[in-house]
Amino acid sequence: MKKLFAVIIFFACAWLVWQQGWLSGIKRAPVVQKQDLSQALQSIKDEILAPPPLKSARQSASAYLTLHGVIEQTNLQRAANGGLPALKENSKLNQAAAAKLKDMFAQQYFEHESPQGKGPADLAKAAGYEYIAIGENLALGNFDNDKVLVQDWMDSPGHRANILNSRFTEIGVAVGRGEYEGRTVWLAVQEFGRPASICPPVSQSIKSEIDALQSEADRLLVQMDGLKADLAAASEPKTQAEADAYNQKVAEYNNLIKIYNNKVDLLKSMTAEYNRQVNEYNACIKQ
Repeated sequence: MKKLFAVIIFFACAWLVWQQGWLSGIKRAPVVQKQDLSQALQSIKDEILAPPPLKSARQSASAYLTLHGVIEQTNLQRAANGGLPALKENSKLNQAAAAKLKDMFAQQYFEHESPQGKGPADLAKAAGYEYIAIGENLALGNFDNDKVLVQDWMDSPGHRANILNSRFTEIGVAVGRGEYEGRTVWLAVQEFGRPASICPPVSQSIKSEIDALQSEADRLLVQMDGLKADLAAASEPKTQAEADAYNQKVAEYNNLIKIYNNKVDLLKSMTAEYNRQVNEYNACIKQ
């Protein structure tokens, strides 16, 4: 009789512990949020400096322009106006400038946007040039030489601003002579750029790992909610077998909590690193 009474007391006490204490000490860590880079990237794409094209009435019979001469004269102007560092010639920007020159002659227009609506950003993208900021100067006329051309740009506030823009670090140029509106004339294109590579990259692999961890954490929460509902709805165990089954579910739930908390701790750490990279990148593109 005493043995039976002890068993009854054991199950009664155990039931109270299971119903009120199986969640004690459990840390339900919140899922953290990572920063969105899309707005920063959009602001980059919007930064295109393109003053109205320069059309000159110059009619020099000996007009002749060269790619490297234009770059040299541009850098001389930068050095003479505030000691700005020289722009580095970039082959992809040269490619973008050459495509613009060819298209203007072919379609007979003189604007930053083609009849199809393609502008400097589209040219840079087509050439594979990733940028933080980009600018374009256009000129049409029979300029005596590279020096005269660049000086004419310098005498135009918008074009001067591009040439002396301290944010630009690279340049591409294209010059060519052809038929435009029934006369033989020179066209010149300058493409200025601040490459995306100048700023520390944001790791896309970390972002992918964060997304994967978030999915795992969400899946674990669904499992835990299911177990929690089963435990809350369970009847008082009447036998040792029922008590063992209930206890096994409690242990399974608590084990899932530990796994979940470990993943969330890792998620917090990785998200903090990702957000640090985003903040550093955002600070860089504003310089």
